[in-house]
Parts: sequence; C-alpha cells; structure tokens
Amino acid sequence: MTREQLLASVQHYFEGGGFEADLGRRVAWRTESDLGAQSDADALIGYLDRELSPTLRAMGFDCSRHDNPVPSAGPLLLARRIEDPALPTVLSYGHGDVVQGQAPQWREGLSPWKLQIEGDRWYGRGTADNKGQHSINLAALAHTLQAREQKLGYNLTLLFEMGEETGSPGLQAFCEQHRQALQADVFLASDGPRIGADHPTLFLGSRGAVNFSLRLDSRERPYHSGNWGGVLANPATRLSHALASLVDAQGRILVPGLRPPPMPARLRQALAEVAIGGGADDPALSDGWGEPGLSPAERLVGWNTLEVLALGAGSAERPINAIPPRAVAHCQLRFVVGTDWRNLAACVRQHLDAHGFADVSVEVTMACGATRLALDNPWIDWTLASMERSTGRPATLLPNLAGSLPNDLFADLLGLPTLWVPHSYPACAQHAPNEHLLAPVAREGLALMAGLFWDLGEAGSAPWQAGRLSA
Repeated sequence: MTREQLLASVQHYFEGGGFEADLGRRVAWRTESDLGAQSDADALIGYLDRELSPTLRAMGFDCSRHDNPVPSAGPLLLARRIEDPALPTVLSYGHGDVVQGQAPQWREGLSPWKLQIEGDRWYGRGTADNKGQHSINLAALAHTLQAREQKLGYNLTLLFEMGEETGSPGLQAFCEQHRQALQADVFLASDGPRIGADHPTLFLGSRGAVNFSLRLDSRERPYHSGNWGGVLANPATRLSHALASLVDAQGRILVPGLRPPPMPARLRQALAEVAIGGGADDPALSDGWGEPGLSPAERLVGWNTLEVLALGAGSAERPINAIPPRAVAHCQLRFVVGTDWRNLAACVRQHLDAHGFADVSVEVTMACGATRLALDNPWIDWTLASMERSTGRPATLLPNLAGSLPNDLFADLLGLPTLWVPHSYPACAQHAPNEHLLAPVAREGLALMAGLFWDLGEAGSAPWQAGRLSA
C-alpha cells in the first residue's frame, strides 16, 4: 500500500462510521477524575483495561497497567511495541480522564456521556480533551500498521494517564521510576487546540503555570458596616489593592520577578504570521489589554500573563451590611521558558511586604514548568513537511502552546524533542458544557497522523540523529 492509499483508507474509516463508533464508545466511559473521593475508580481502571488495552494489544503492544505512585490518584498504562531494540523509538502520550460532566448545564438534547452529532460538531465530554485526540492517533496508527503489513520500521511506546485533569499527580514519579522503559528518540502526541479550526498546527512545548492564592484573614466574624465602618480594616478592600500592585488595570504585570526575559528574535519571527482569534465562536480580543508593544500572538504565546481566577469576600449572591472578616484571591501565572517560576512565592511575598501588605498570605497550590523545543531542531522542518504533504497546505508552527501540559517531563526529565499535533480548536468548549470536536478537524487529523506514522518509517526520512537531548 502506498502513502496515498493509506490516507484514503483513514478517510474511508471516518466516512464509513468507524471513527464515530470508536469515539462514541469511549465518550460513554464516565472517567471523571476531578471529583476527589467521588471519582469513579472502576471507570478509570476500566477505560485502560477494557477499552484501550484490547485496542493496543490487537496492534501488537505489550500493555501493563500500573498503580499511581500517589495512592489516591488514577492509574497509568504503559504500552510498548518493540519491533527491534536496534531501531529508533517514538514515545507518545494521552489521557483518558475527563473533567466532571456538568450534565445539568449542557444544552437540551445533549449529554456529556453520549456522542451526539449535529452537523460538523460532535458533542460529548472528552471529544476534544483528550479521548477524541488519542482516538484519532490510535486509528491512524492502526491503519498505518495495516498499510505497512504490521512493520512500522521503528518502535513505539505509549503512555496513558488517568489524572491529567487533576494536575497529573504521580506522573513525574512514574516517569522517573520507568525512565528506562520510556527511553525514546522523539516524542509525538496530541492535546490542546490548534491555533484555529482551519489551521493545522504543530507546537513544540507549552507555557508553564503556577496557581497561587492570596488570603487576608482579619477577624473571626463580620461586623456591621454602620457601627464599625471606618475603624475596622476591610480585607476585601486591602486585597483588591494588593492585587492592583501585582497587575495593572490593563493586565500588565507589575512585578519584575514575574515577567519573562526579553523575547528572542527567532521567537518573534516565528510568531509574526500567527493570527489569534477571528473564528466564528471566538471572543473578540480586548483592545489595549496586556503587555504593550506586543502582537496578540506574542502576548498569548511568547509572554507571561497574571490572571485572577476567582475572588471571594462576603456573599456576592446575598450581600449583607457587614464588613467581611476575610478575603481570598485565587491567581495564576502562565509563563514562558526563562521565567524564575520556582521562586514565585518568595517573589510575591517580597513584593507585598514592600508595598505594605505584610498581612496578606501567599500560598502556591500547583506548578508545572514551561518548555519549548529549540527552533532550529531538524525535527521541526521534517514534521511541517510531512503535515503539508498530507493536507496540501502549510501548517502553522506555534513555538509553544499558550496553555499548559506536563511536557516538561518529556522534554526535561526524559530529554526528548517534543512535537505536538493538536486535533481540537480554541472554541471547543473544553472543560465546559457542550464540549465538542469538529468533524473537519478530526478528518484532517487522521490524515496528518497517518502521514506522520508512515513517514517515520521511511528509510532515511526522519532525523533520528536529532534524538534524545540528554540521557
């Protein structure tokens, strides 16, 4: 079978209902991982044991499910297909867990646990994140194996986790414990959105994220604002001013230690033609918001942003005439490579003290690092060429995703060149009611991945010599 025949076969699989059947079966698994003690452990295990493992074993993988190093976290699946230990190896990744279904908030006629097709939109929890994406990759792989008579010409290792939506607890420890089994020459996976629905995208890493909370506990109970207003400090007022000292009214970060280093010229060049927004369901960009002097793409992909995710003081639903006793702000720094994120707590603490807010506490609740493959790595041009060959049009190169993924484990811990080919789009309602996958994106994703899996096996094609960056 030729490459062109392979691409035709995955299109036939899509048009003939094969992809719909596979994705519908997977969406029906209620693999919510973010419900704490209420998460269904049987569903998390079952998805690996009864859904993914049979599919992978049929393709010649040896599969082993592992308990998470963190006892309360979801299990992991390690699947390896070794044709010859002397051949190069590809490592890939996906996650079968999803955020809570939020069924009451879905539009009438839709359910998070049933695949529902309306035109080009395929609704269901996980269709975009990440069941739809890894279903595309697994189907493309199966067709490639059939086209190559079960010989890829390289080895393939797949890692699936069931806790990505809760911050991937235990994933780092697992990768450290199984470093030898995870050794590879290149990393190729799919998650996150394209830059736009009509733009096949390759990204090379992701921004990091640090979630932190600011709290001010002034007293044990509220006091009447008429009797005590003017003589008791209001924690909501003080906390709002503490926030204003961190980020200004136009979203510009005011703390030098939370800002990134100057943007490299090569990064600015890579982002010069990248357009942000403009899709039918995309929000209108806010004029004048964010770091001045940067394009929207530079602000989103190449710079840091400090966001206030939630504010709390008193009751917004039913305010009373009282000074609240406490206030809290849950914040997040999204950051690029080169940011001193590990010292965020100390940096914010020093800043608040210097501005007279010693009474505001700082607590970091979650953190993951930023990554970006060097823009001169030969895997980049090779991958873009393969993608263009499959679609007949150039793909967009995004140096890093604006969101965050556990890519630091693959790039830094395992030392791999990391390539991400996403099959979602920004308005997919990821993590929200009415999550959906776009049929044209899924159809094109099958072609993209089948082409990549094929091209990796072409003798002398892939730049394997650019493999692992460190042992």
